[in-house]
Amino acid sequence: MLELAADLARRGDGSLPTRHWVSAVQAQVFAGFGELAACHRALEGAERVHALPGDVSNGGWLRFDGSRLDEERGACYVQLGRPDLAEVILGNALRQNLSPRRRSSVLTDLAIIAVHRGDVNQFVTYADAVLEIAERTESGFVGRKLRKLQGHLQPLLTNGRAREVEQRIMAMSRKAWRIDGSTVIGEIH
Repeated sequence: MLELAADLARRGDGSLPTRHWVSAVQAQVFAGFGELAACHRALEGAERVHALPGDVSNGGWLRFDGSRLDEERGACYVQLGRPDLAEVILGNALRQNLSPRRRSSVLTDLAIIAVHRGDVNQFVTYADAVLEIAERTESGFVGRKLRKLQGHLQPLLTNGRAREVEQRIMAMSRKAWRIDGSTVIGEIH
């Protein structure tokens, strides 16, 4: 299906970022399949959005201007199990002026890297920051990021501080969350 979308985008208006957005989506899929080389090629295709002249975000449904590529690239590398490639990129993304949702995504990926490295201190720092965003915003998106993070915690659960973070995530998941302007009570999956 993605190949068909890429073919259609290549035949479309070359001044629009559509083909580059398709490449970014392909990168996520390739990361999910564990295909590093294909993911890297797709990310390179997405990066070409920066070569488009003028304002590529024309106010339509597709607002892909490449401003989130560091986050996308870092998330792909985390999914591929390549923290060596992800950490610097995510650190750079974290230094940008990010919305709470985007910041929670980057922090979640950095916390996952810390779990894989067995670095409890770094994990707690990043997880606490995501929990603070969740408490402040009550965002369902951030709640889902916390649940994703919880799914990676097993290697650190012998540590009391990591167990405490897990308990806070579980307590947070029982609160009310805002999803698309509505309030939903209960656990977010």
